[in-house]
Amino acid sequence: MSHLEEALDVIAVGAHPDDVEISCGGTLAALVQQGYRVGIIDMTDGEPTPHSPGPHVRLAEATAAAKILGIHVRKTLPFTNRRLMDGFDERVALAIEFRRYRPKIVLGFGSKTPMASPDHYQAMQITDAAVFYSRLTKWEDTFQGFPPHVIDRQLYFRLSFEPVPASGIENSITMDITDTLEQKLEAIRCYKTQFPPSKAYIFDRVRGLAIAEGAAANCYAGETFISTRALRTRDLLQSVLG
Repeated sequence: MSHLEEALDVIAVGAHPDDVEISCGGTLAALVQQGYRVGIIDMTDGEPTPHSPGPHVRLAEATAAAKILGIHVRKTLPFTNRRLMDGFDERVALAIEFRRYRPKIVLGFGSKTPMASPDHYQAMQITDAAVFYSRLTKWEDTFQGFPPHVIDRQLYFRLSFEPVPASGIENSITMDITDTLEQKLEAIRCYKTQFPPSKAYIFDRVRGLAIAEGAAANCYAGETFISTRALRTRDLLQSVLG
């Protein structure tokens, strides 16, 4: 059996380096501050892109961003930007990481991103399947000998460039990132190749949407997630009052 690494409490899955920082970087930083072990898995290295000289720079940016957020483990899987597809190999590769690190919660894309990279939606489908594959028995040979692992919860995130539809979303929960909003923005700024001065407005958008989501939840700044199932609690006051 392959060696099991020290377990992570949460793994966030992105299609490219910077997806996770933009979508839920504040939440991940807050979880780390609360003492949880947090990981990020990027399905591709995100290259090529117009302003980056190559994968080595993009990966250095990802490493710097992870350090700012306090991430314990960051991995880039060997799939290709712009060609990411929901296939069996992709599902198995991600499920192997879930079995290796045994997270309690997985965070990932929850919708298509029209007029943006189709890799995002493919990553969502891969993540959905890998959460399922992670727990299947009698299939260890497919997963490098790693034993099955049941993930307790899966939550969806949105890219913080576009507001949540006015109609609202069922089974949503907002994380208060008031104390880590600046950390989130600092991590995103590591991606100088993706956000040159001509795209400085992006940081105002990310900040503004975080403030809007926070206002809806009666805090300064927030990040909203969608649960695949209705959320439950054993402490109603703590859950409702925060």
